[in-house]
Amino acid sequence: MRRTTPRPPEGAEPIAATRPAKKTAQKTAKKPSTKAERKPAGMATAASAPKTDQKAPPAQPEVAADSAAASPMPDFEALSRNVARFVEEAGKATAAMMRPIERGEAKSGLADEAGEMVKTLGQVAEKVLSDPQRAIEVQAALATNFMTLWSETLKKMQGEPYTPVAQPDPKDGRFADEQWQSNPMFDFIKQAYLITTRWADAVVDRADGVDDHTRDKAKFYVKQLSGALAPSNFLATNPELIRETFRQNGDNLVRGMKMLAEDVDAGKGELKVRMTDTERFEVGVNMAITPGKVVFRNDLIELIQYAPTTETVLARPLVIVPPWINKFYILDLNQDKSFIRWCVSQGLTVFCVSWVNPDERHRDKGFEAYMQEGILAAVGAACEITGQPDVTAIGYCVGGTMMAVTLAHMAAVGDARISSATLFTTQVDFTDPGELKVFVDEEQIKSIEEQMQVRGYLDGARMANAFNMLRPNDLIWANVVNVYLKGQSPFPFDLLYWNSDSTRMPEANHSFYLRNCYLHNKLAKGTMEVAGQRLDLGKVMIPIFNLAAREDHIAPAKSVFNGCAHFGGPVDYVMAGSGHIAGVVNPPAKPKYQFWTGGKPEGRFEDWVARANETPGSWWPYWLAWITQQAPATVPARVTPGSKQHPALCDAPGTYVKVRA
Repeated sequence: MRRTTPRPPEGAEPIAATRPAKKTAQKTAKKPSTKAERKPAGMATAASAPKTDQKAPPAQPEVAADSAAASPMPDFEALSRNVARFVEEAGKATAAMMRPIERGEAKSGLADEAGEMVKTLGQVAEKVLSDPQRAIEVQAALATNFMTLWSETLKKMQGEPYTPVAQPDPKDGRFADEQWQSNPMFDFIKQAYLITTRWADAVVDRADGVDDHTRDKAKFYVKQLSGALAPSNFLATNPELIRETFRQNGDNLVRGMKMLAEDVDAGKGELKVRMTDTERFEVGVNMAITPGKVVFRNDLIELIQYAPTTETVLARPLVIVPPWINKFYILDLNQDKSFIRWCVSQGLTVFCVSWVNPDERHRDKGFEAYMQEGILAAVGAACEITGQPDVTAIGYCVGGTMMAVTLAHMAAVGDARISSATLFTTQVDFTDPGELKVFVDEEQIKSIEEQMQVRGYLDGARMANAFNMLRPNDLIWANVVNVYLKGQSPFPFDLLYWNSDSTRMPEANHSFYLRNCYLHNKLAKGTMEVAGQRLDLGKVMIPIFNLAAREDHIAPAKSVFNGCAHFGGPVDYVMAGSGHIAGVVNPPAKPKYQFWTGGKPEGRFEDWVARANETPGSWWPYWLAWITQQAPATVPARVTPGSKQHPALCDAPGTYVKVRA
């Protein structure tokens, strides 16, 4: 995505966009030159932070002066003009922020989220301070590290050998600039920040009398505060920003504030951080361009049938059910990374669900509606169009959870139209649901439900912010620094465009999902009821291909593994390399990662991983062999889309996917 900033979400690559970029003043901005961090810096205590094995070389007394001399002096006349322009643009940003408040259109929820953070951290602080001995130990640990830091900094300033007290993770791109190491002042600021944040994380981790959920939430909020307060985020404490501002006479700040005002206005009073050059992408033009037709439409879905590219195809069609939390074209980003295009090229008749981006009209559409009007409607249309009695199906993320719900319901009522199913990074057992669990408890769900009652849905920005907060340094603060302080227009990345193309959550559906899956884990317990049926995954006897991703923080590989035990039929568990997106989108032509197979998913997850076989490259061909073995019969390619009952309505990717939140 950018080089001085952390890299984009896994799997992202710059693309040669087919549409000309919008010409802006930012295009002359200097491109970054260093690689991005992959994850936040290690959160160990300062005492346990890595230290150099050898004494650092003596600092030269003239280092700071030389560094200052290396920075060009600004044109003060130009700088003063830019300061005035900066203030003008700041006024526009403030006006954009205040406009919804003045109109009574301000979005709710932010105060509740801030209150939840204060309450959670207050609970931990109360537990720590209630034990005087523990409180003294905690304060002494921080004071000792700061005294040591001051002592070592004095040595460095005097040119004597010194030992750093706290070092950043080597992958932490925030401190890549050379002056964070060579300049005693910036080195002190950097180490003070690392000491404090690691100390705060250790305090939460070791606090006695705190329940696990509160501790997890507190660690999450400390992570957010640590990311927000990093000295790299502020002009006065970031040597690279100071140098760049002097070099450009402050023009970078003017450009950045102009983009800030635009983004606050686009967010209707809230900052919608700019992550990519949205002018370079358009769904149906250079994204989601695999040829096909929409052959079915109702209130919740459009069903796309893709045009064949082989003379013969497998008789049994494939129906893909993506998550409604995101848009389906993650599986059809471009020609090189499209799972859908690849499936078509392998001789599959591919149908894909495109969920509606819901609004107030869909507030009462719950899990039953998403099953009946979503998956079952798509399966019915695919069977009618192809003349086949059954299909093989794929469910991705929450689409996979809904697929499991549907399979359990079909087993209960004797519906055999899905003969095998593939689950991509899907949880059916929410005992250990990953990092999103910090957002789920009774109080937070009630707060979300109150927000949804106002309009009938959860605003797409809320879901987008929740996912971005899982990686704040990568997805929030790196963009803040590069766009609003360096004044750089983001590079065009297809994956980040998709990531910013958020969707809303209908009230009934989202409330049911949070309560029945995350909060009470009813599907795994066999107590969930949908459409008058109590669901038992043990009655699902069809073959299941269960794909996990090793570094997935949303649907952890261990959680997916544990879910295998709930199905009654055979389960092939496969673990891909990387995370929630790149673990799935790993095309054979450009494989970046590997995958593991290890036989029946039973026993301890760690033992399965220890004995699993690692295979370099994409898991896609392995999966294709799995579904082909089940139903190898072929028929001539279905070149005419749809049928008399389900005629073609429009070209792929349809209309629902183009509705932006």
